[in-house]
Amino acid sequence: MQVDYHQFYSSRLGRYMEFKSYGHAGKPMIVFPSSGGRFYEYEDFKMIEAIAPFIENGLIRVYTPDSIDAETWLSKFGWPGDRARHHNAYDAYIIEELVPFIRHHANWKGGMIATGCSMGGYHSVNFYFRHPDVFDTVIALSGIYDARFFVGENIGDYDVYINSPVDYLKNMQDTHYLEAYRRGNIIICTGLGLWEEDTIRDTRAMEEILKAKSIPAWIDYWGYDVDHDWPWWRVQMPHFLGRLQDQGKLR
Repeated sequence: MQVDYHQFYSSRLGRYMEFKSYGHAGKPMIVFPSSGGRFYEYEDFKMIEAIAPFIENGLIRVYTPDSIDAETWLSKFGWPGDRARHHNAYDAYIIEELVPFIRHHANWKGGMIATGCSMGGYHSVNFYFRHPDVFDTVIALSGIYDARFFVGENIGDYDVYINSPVDYLKNMQDTHYLEAYRRGNIIICTGLGLWEEDTIRDTRAMEEILKAKSIPAWIDYWGYDVDHDWPWWRVQMPHFLGRLQDQGKLR
């Protein structure tokens, strides 16, 4: 498997940002880390190993950016609106700097996959719904989709609101966005086991909102033995990629 380390200076964040890429060809898949995770987390927790056949067969090319969650949603300091605005700088880094790099590096002009586990599940859903011109597929595992989890009831600030999928999707009226969602591939999954209480609540909320908006989505609830942990995510990720492959959607 081709594995490369990358870094470049982000003018949006004012620092060098690191990431890795895995594979030689295929549909680009951006993997967002779990809470406060680093760019090497996906490899360290054997997720790359779990999906290796898809990478080695040239179906997907995986990119694992760093996070800045400790300075934004997970920070204990600063007004929620300021933390959200700092996250928006990260959003700009991903969309305006990393995505163009990936398009050139992978020679890819089409839609990409957003994915992640836990906090990465939140990011993947938020990036997918905020940027349907970039992402046509999302695979979110055990995510939180309500920004109140991070900031309490301080949802009135616009920059917080536009990063809370259960809120902005509920109020979404823009037909351009809605039609893009309806054409996309939306997979949102949670287990019903240990430490999944918050993710179950938010997954059900997303299911209701998407249904009300007539947006097709695969909302999947796994068993009561399926916990919020890496061993199950290593099972879920190749399962969903396999289904997308069977449907001819990894292209």
